[in-house]
Amino acid sequence: MATSNPGIVIGSAWFQRKINLRPKHRGVHLVTDEILRQIPELCHFSVGLFHIQILHTSASLALNESWDPDVRDDMEMMLNKIVPEDVPYRHSCEGPDDMPAHVKACFLGSSLSIPITDGKLTLGTWQGIWLCEHRDHAGSRKLAITISGCPRDSIHSPTSPVSPMPSTTS
Repeated sequence: MATSNPGIVIGSAWFQRKINLRPKHRGVHLVTDEILRQIPELCHFSVGLFHIQILHTSASLALNESWDPDVRDDMEMMLNKIVPEDVPYRHSCEGPDDMPAHVKACFLGSSLSIPITDGKLTLGTWQGIWLCEHRDHAGSRKLAITISGCPRDSIHSPTSPVSPMPSTTS
């Protein structure tokens, strides 16, 4: 990796993994920590993008409030008002909560892209990743995580065995 200009880093890497989230009841759930525990490789990127894709059509992802759980409860309440179950949907073979789940998933979306800075997600002070579970009884949810970006400079890191800099550890 070479630096030709301050703020411009040359060299890139890609990483991808599928992970599972624990089954959740219907509602909006903060899952940032559960995701990050399964992707320790994030710390190896100095700058980049963290892309998350949910591999289901009846749940969605959102980036929103991470502090007050009332926001998640209010979001679930509003989604149920906007997309009621008591509409005569044609697709009903998987139960009355299935078609409304598909509509809610379309409204909120199936993916997020979050910048990476210094090996961490670049989130606002009160932002977190939400799993919006739209089914009453869903199983675990699969996510595909793709990271693209510049790896940390291990050659010039103070703790690298080939570093020209003296190590601060003994």
